[in-house]
Amino acid sequence: MSETIKTDSTIDITDVVCPITFVKVKLALEDLEDGQTLAVHLNDGEPIQNVPRSLKDEDHKVLSVKKREDGTYDLVVKKNGLLAD
Repeated sequence: MSETIKTDSTIDITDVVCPITFVKVKLALEDLEDGQTLAVHLNDGEPIQNVPRSLKDEDHKVLSVKKREDGTYDLVVKKNGLLAD
């Protein structure tokens, strides 16, 4: 049984390439309140390698990464602010 994480917003970045992928995710996170979650649909390769790492570098929390049958990925990230969990 797979657990579904409720997300507050969703972004599809399969149509853009690095480094714009992370820029788009970062802009989407800016629209959220601290503690809210963002679902990101992204491609294999550089995006799935770089976006999660960049999010962690900025102290956001990657809650899940799941590979789809078409080879793309769904990532869920929680926006971290000044307050810790």
